[in-house]
Amino acid sequence: MAAVRYHEGRFPPKSLDWPRLIPLLGPAAAAVARYDGMLAAIPNPDVLLSPLTTEEAVLSSRIEGTQATMGEVLEYEAGKEPVSPERREDIREILNYRAAMREAERLLQTLPLSQRVIREAHRVLLSGVRGQERSPGEYRRVPNWIGPPGCTVEEARFVPIDAAKLPEAMGAWERYAHEDAPDRLVQLAILHAEFEALHPFLDGNGRIGRMLIPLFLWQRGLIRKPRFYISAYFEARRDAYYDALLAVSRDDDWTGWCRFFLEAARVQAEDNLAKAEAILRLYEEMKRRIPRLTRSQYAIHALDWIFERPIFRSTDFVVAARIPEPTARRFLGVLRKEGVIEEIAQGRGRRPAILAFPALINIAEGRSVL
Repeated sequence: MAAVRYHEGRFPPKSLDWPRLIPLLGPAAAAVARYDGMLAAIPNPDVLLSPLTTEEAVLSSRIEGTQATMGEVLEYEAGKEPVSPERREDIREILNYRAAMREAERLLQTLPLSQRVIREAHRVLLSGVRGQERSPGEYRRVPNWIGPPGCTVEEARFVPIDAAKLPEAMGAWERYAHEDAPDRLVQLAILHAEFEALHPFLDGNGRIGRMLIPLFLWQRGLIRKPRFYISAYFEARRDAYYDALLAVSRDDDWTGWCRFFLEAARVQAEDNLAKAEAILRLYEEMKRRIPRLTRSQYAIHALDWIFERPIFRSTDFVVAARIPEPTARRFLGVLRKEGVIEEIAQGRGRRPAILAFPALINIAEGRSVL
C-alpha cells in the first residue's frame, strides 16, 4: 500500500460536520471545567499533582516506545540504579519530558504559545538523551517518514510535508493557534493533528505535540495551570489514536479525528478529576494524621515535602526537608512504624535507605482511587 502523504491546502479544515461534533462538545467542556474547579480547590497543585505530572511524562513517552514506569523514574531520582542501561535511557527521556514542560511553562509566563516556545521545549526534550544528535530545537532540513523501523519512504505509513515548506507551514500553524474559533477544544484537536502531520522535527514530534495540549488549554484560560494529563487515553488506544490522525491526511476526516479527541478530553478530564480528588482527600487525611502521630510543628512541612517526592532517600529527607536532624530522623521512624511510608531499598553502610509513600503512588498510577 502506498504511503499516505501530507497534502497542502488541507489546513485549516474548510468545513467540519458540526452536527456530529455538537453532542460531544458540551460533555467535554463540562468535564474540563469540573477538573479546573478542582485545580482551584487544591492548595498547591504544583506539589500535590507532581506525581501525575511524572505519570503523564511516562505515558506520553511510552507511546513512543519507552518502558519505564513512574515508580522506576522516582526511584532513579532517589538514587536507585535502573535494571539496565536501556531502562536508564528511558528514564532520562522521561525526565527530559518533565523538564521540557517546565521550560515551556516558564517561557509562557511572558510569551504567547509560539514556534520559539516549541523549539525551546524540543531543545530541552532531546538534550543529552537518545536523539540528541537529531538537531534539538531546530526544524528538520531533510525528509522524514513514519513507519516500521528501517523502512524506506516507499514502505512508510505516512510522509510529512517537505522540509523546505516547513517554516511557512509552521507559521500558518502558529497563526491558527491565535485565531478566534467556534470551539477551543476543536481548535486544539485541529492544532494537535496538524502538528503531528507536519512532523517538524527529526525526533520527539509526538511528545512535543502532546505537551502542547495542556499548554494551549492553559494559555486559552480553560484551565488555570498547565496540569492536564491526556496521554493515558492515547496510550491505551494507541492504534486508534494513530489511525484517527492518519485518516485526516488520507481521507480529510477532520471530523472523525475531532470526535476522537473530544472523547479523549472528556474521559481524561474525568480521570484527572478523580485522581486529583483522591490526592486531595489523602492530603487532608495525612494533614490530620501526621501531626497527631509526630506531635511536631514541622508535621505539615514534612508532609508537603513527601507529597512532592513520594520516593526518596532517607538522607535527602533529613538534609533537604529543612527540619532539625533529630526531628527528621524521628519522623521517618514514626511514619515507617505506622505504615505511612515503607522501605523499598534497604540502607547498607553509607548507602541510605530508599523510602516510598505508596498511597500516593497508587493513586497516580491508577491502581487506587480513595
